[in-house]
Amino acid sequence: MIEHIHHTGFTVSSLDEALRFWVEVLGFEVVLRDELPRGEFVAEVTGAHGADLAIAMVAGPGHVIELIEYRGIRQTWSDVRPCEIGAAHVAFFVADIAAILERTEAEGWTALGRVQRVASGPWAGTQVAYIRGPDGIFIELMQPNDPPAAS
Repeated sequence: MIEHIHHTGFTVSSLDEALRFWVEVLGFEVVLRDELPRGEFVAEVTGAHGADLAIAMVAGPGHVIELIEYRGIRQTWSDVRPCEIGAAHVAFFVADIAAILERTEAEGWTALGRVQRVASGPWAGTQVAYIRGPDGIFIELMQPNDPPAAS
């Protein structure tokens, strides 16, 4: 059985560019950076025969993201939409959704629509937006309900 979640991984076209975004824009901290040479280990674990891997783990509040750049093999970019089978995203609570959208859009991450408020249920009032980065990675931003007004 699963004991706990360790990390979420994303394949990126440039580890340096991805790190710049995750660290400088989102405020994550690099906790590991390494390179794995092509060979049996990489081939058997990932199925990417002939690839070298440049990897980094970045930690944010409550979660770790692994960024992987596959080098030395042919890759394709897939124009996947979040509604397609197999598409994935990671969701983050944020304090100011407008401010983070401004920062991420300046770095080439685009909102897929306008910020929406959840109408009902346990997340009622929460503002939500999806953004997509240059490598096709989806992030959901969630700003919790506004605090009640002081009386």
